[in-house]
Amino acid sequence: MNFIFASDSFKGSLSSEKIGQILENELKSIAPTAKSKTFLIADGGEGTLDAFMVKKGARRVEVTVSDPLFRKIKASYVTFDKTAVVSMSEASGLTLLQKSEQIPLNTTTYGTGELILDALKNGYRDIVVAIGGSATNDGGTGCMQALGVKFLDTNGNIVQGIGKNLSKIAKIDTSCLVSTAKEAKFTVMCDVTNPLTGENGATYVYGPQKGATPEIANELESGMINYASVIKKDLGIVANSIVGGGAAGGIGCALSVFLGGKMTSGIETLLDLVDFDKALENADYVISGEGRIDSQSASGKVIYGIGKRCKEKNVPLICISGCLGDGYEKAYDIGVTKIYTLVGNGVTVDEAISNAEAVYRTRAKEMILDIIK
Repeated sequence: MNFIFASDSFKGSLSSEKIGQILENELKSIAPTAKSKTFLIADGGEGTLDAFMVKKGARRVEVTVSDPLFRKIKASYVTFDKTAVVSMSEASGLTLLQKSEQIPLNTTTYGTGELILDALKNGYRDIVVAIGGSATNDGGTGCMQALGVKFLDTNGNIVQGIGKNLSKIAKIDTSCLVSTAKEAKFTVMCDVTNPLTGENGATYVYGPQKGATPEIANELESGMINYASVIKKDLGIVANSIVGGGAAGGIGCALSVFLGGKMTSGIETLLDLVDFDKALENADYVISGEGRIDSQSASGKVIYGIGKRCKEKNVPLICISGCLGDGYEKAYDIGVTKIYTLVGNGVTVDEAISNAEAVYRTRAKEMILDIIK
């Protein structure tokens, strides 16, 4: 009997890696002759690089780059074959800042650009950029500055790529964009469709998560509108027409406008690059899950991506979820055959969170016993 374990993390309680370990241990204890393969699953933020390390020949490349406040830190990207995977959480992530430092007026994506630049210098021309977990709302200007794009004020002076300077941009000069970037193909792992500006845009939807007060959000939005107008004036591109342009504080827009980046589903990109379909050919069961399964789970997230592939191969997909939300039944339409939850059977939400590892282990044991009996 062959199993694939590929669960998303339960935010704030269990990582994808820990879930995989629990499933492996319980399977070995209950059915020692069964085989399993574990895939780490990430949404583009922390843990994304680990998910790609299953690739044969994958290695981490460590670089000194700028953090969201331009302090020098060590960050890394992953390479395999001719591909380099850059996760912006490594250099521009919210977790790199203390709570008091989380002010998106001051933060930059410059370090993410430095990671991309290093990958280009090392000869990689197939660049995947995962844009989750950012601390930034600079429209990706910092990232592009690291790659040679110049953002100028009305006096022709270069303005630093941070959130509060978006309102100062009067001209964009792409003539010094590094030539290697023009030769590369950029794939952007992005699971949101938010535009650059507006009530559903980068600032108002995600700014508060990064420390933006209503006053700061209004200032950032004003700057982002100016940025979009200059993109239209100088480059002839309507920024708000880019689906997902508002992702990660607007870096989605920048990667598309300046590098021709193609927005793709994060989970689909991950599954393709780690050869999930090949592993699926020999699988009898796939075990996945996420913290909460609801109607959104069937709309491009982890369960959707895995479920679609399991359905095509007629492989049963069983999920262990923290809890269920409205519309969870839609998961059955996309390939899920059974769902176990941590909450229930006498376990409250608070208990499931505070004692997640033990509760998950109990549910995993129940699930495996149900399969093999």
